[in-house]
Amino acid sequence: MKFIAAALALVSSIALAQSYPSKPVRFLVPFAPAGSADIMARLVGKRLSDALGQPLLIENQAGGGGTIATETLARSQPDGYTVALGSVSTLVLAPLLNPNLRYDPLKSFTHISLIGTASLVLFVGSAVPAKDLRQLIDLARAKPGTLNYGSNGIGAVPHLAGELFRSLAAIDLVHVPYKGAGPVTTALLAGDVQLGFIVPTGQEQNLQSGRLRALAVVGPKRLVSLPDVPTSAEAGLPGLETYTWFGLTAASGTPAPIATRLNAEVNRAVADKELQDALTKQAVEAGGSTPQEYIRFVGTETEKWSKIIKSAGIKLEN
Repeated sequence: MKFIAAALALVSSIALAQSYPSKPVRFLVPFAPAGSADIMARLVGKRLSDALGQPLLIENQAGGGGTIATETLARSQPDGYTVALGSVSTLVLAPLLNPNLRYDPLKSFTHISLIGTASLVLFVGSAVPAKDLRQLIDLARAKPGTLNYGSNGIGAVPHLAGELFRSLAAIDLVHVPYKGAGPVTTALLAGDVQLGFIVPTGQEQNLQSGRLRALAVVGPKRLVSLPDVPTSAEAGLPGLETYTWFGLTAASGTPAPIATRLNAEVNRAVADKELQDALTKQAVEAGGSTPQEYIRFVGTETEKWSKIIKSAGIKLEN
């Protein structure tokens, strides 16, 4: 009887995997349109849609550092027809900073696969006279509390990068949260904020025109797209190193055959050279992983960021 039950379960799993999806899949993106996360989600989502034979309907739910969309996913039916872009902001930083969060980064979700990682770049607006990182620090020290930095939400990576910068450089900056990287860029161009930590996706024209200036890559190495921009360590501030990452996540209880199918398609997509080149243009290094590797990665990131948050004295209300 046990053998028959196991065989029936196997047949049922195979049938479920083969029939999924039979309708469009809702793909929640926790950030505003036009930002790096949104562009990357659409690039990967197109490949997944082609592979699955059903549309992936991109739905931007910005706000709360990405937690609004992530809470929506946690409450969704675990049937594979709602997935979301997981990130360091939603799965690591928000749980570390917000004790009232209405989801658990591990228990509330079925983690599918890591998609990719992206370094941030410190940008300043054209009205800022600083030409390099040292000059910006000197300016901030000369005029404490007068420089604003924008981020795509309280508790998001750019917010933490700004707080880490403030701590390491011993300067006084004012944090201004927005609902995505796109609005931060708009605020930089308008002079509403003077600096921001953003992925340099789509900033070529602003850099060429001089409306924005890139002072440092806040990551371990220079970017292919910005070869002349030094890392923060090269620019004189070692320790200022953060990056963001993205993965595909579903609701807890998503059937294993569906999760396995999604994992296979994500890994197949990010292994494609054409997609890798497209992601590189967005300053994203393609990833890919097993679900177990993705879960371990989230745990490692949680440990790392917990130490940074404590050592820098970062609080959610900052």
